[in-house]
Amino acid sequence: MKLIECVPNFSEGKRPEVIDQIISAITSVKGVKFLDKESDASHNRSVITFIGPAESVGQAAFKAVEKASQLIDMTKHKGEHPRIGATDVVPFIPLRGATMDDCIQLAKEVGKQVGERLKIPVYLYENAATRPECRNLADVRKGQFEGLCEELGQNPARNPDFGPNKVHPTAGATVIGAREILIAYNVNLDTDYLDVAKRIAKKIRQSSGGMPYVKALGILINKYNRHIAQVTMNLTNYKVTPVKKVFDAIKELALSENIRVLESELIGLAPQDAFDDTSPEELLIAGFSPEQIIENRL
Repeated sequence: MKLIECVPNFSEGKRPEVIDQIISAITSVKGVKFLDKESDASHNRSVITFIGPAESVGQAAFKAVEKASQLIDMTKHKGEHPRIGATDVVPFIPLRGATMDDCIQLAKEVGKQVGERLKIPVYLYENAATRPECRNLADVRKGQFEGLCEELGQNPARNPDFGPNKVHPTAGATVIGAREILIAYNVNLDTDYLDVAKRIAKKIRQSSGGMPYVKALGILINKYNRHIAQVTMNLTNYKVTPVKKVFDAIKELALSENIRVLESELIGLAPQDAFDDTSPEELLIAGFSPEQIIENRL
């Protein structure tokens, strides 16, 4: 059996009952296995992970987008994480026996369904992108939901791959694509100075001349009843730039400003070999569980 992983991100991290309904929609599809859920109130975002054969995963992804469009109103959404829609992004990842071409085809099929049946604009990204300017997720999300509301229908460069040339009134827009496994990883600093996190993020991310395959932002979150500066990241090729290398660099940059690393966070799942040269304890990963290792869940 070809296994495909899907890791949709939803713009809701404060109402668990909403995420539970989305998970119910996903697991109602025969052949799908739910693996993980991560919600963050400060980001106001949830990440769900599930796997299965292509047809089942595609059906479940559509049902998840449909349910989110019924329950999440982007005109009322506030959170620290960039976003353009109720279902912000839906990546398909090849696992056992599946290929990237399988995931690209699935992204196009689901994208067409979402655009035509739900009337939600859909952008294809990463390996499924049909144009260079949509390959990078950050470029698609430029201006976020509010900016897209102003541009879509006015600027032809922002036209979606599927669906109408106008933002859905409550669900916004959705980005769907195919990619390799990435690691969503955050490092929390023992300070409430946002500028520190922004400076560190700029120094380590690839787009600013930092480490290859590192996407990073500096944000402020509310945790432990106080504000904490956070460097939030996507590590898109952990074999080239390992998690430990990123953690050590942030730790060194923070110490240069007389600030210590408070802890780090693994969002969702990660492959076992991401920790070959280190351990969750060494990385100060808060609340780590062996169940966050993909191979253990499989």
